[in-house]
Amino acid sequence: MPNIAAVLKTEIARVARKEIRAETGAFAKTNAEQRKQIYALRRQVGELQRALKQLQRGQRSSASTKENPQSEVGPALRWRPEGFAQHRKRLGVSAEQMSRLIGCSALSVYKWEAGKVRPRQAQLDAIARVRKLSKSEAMQQLEASA
Repeated sequence: MPNIAAVLKTEIARVARKEIRAETGAFAKTNAEQRKQIYALRRQVGELQRALKQLQRGQRSSASTKENPQSEVGPALRWRPEGFAQHRKRLGVSAEQMSRLIGCSALSVYKWEAGKVRPRQAQLDAIARVRKLSKSEAMQQLEASA
């Protein structure tokens, strides 16, 4: 016959484990939910920081245009890749020649025309100067730079 003390001891240990499992199960669920919330909050903070950086960049560029109001372009220059490509064709120059007029690489001109990339403000100023040129003036500048 088994020893009553040993049976009682194993039964008490089993019941204790069951109680601990029941108690810690609720904590584990709460812990998992809180980890998910922390992850979501971290992601949200990252997105907000990226948005803040973009806004700060925008304010810097708008502040620079406010400081220099006599620039040829001004802050209201519209950019359309199709219009840029049409103007290049109207001038009768290749993308490589257009890049020499603007002062950038030919690859930049290709990407601008394809709409993959938007020119920076300094390049937009140069583009605005080129837009004011006639076909003969553009050819003269190209010959002078060659």
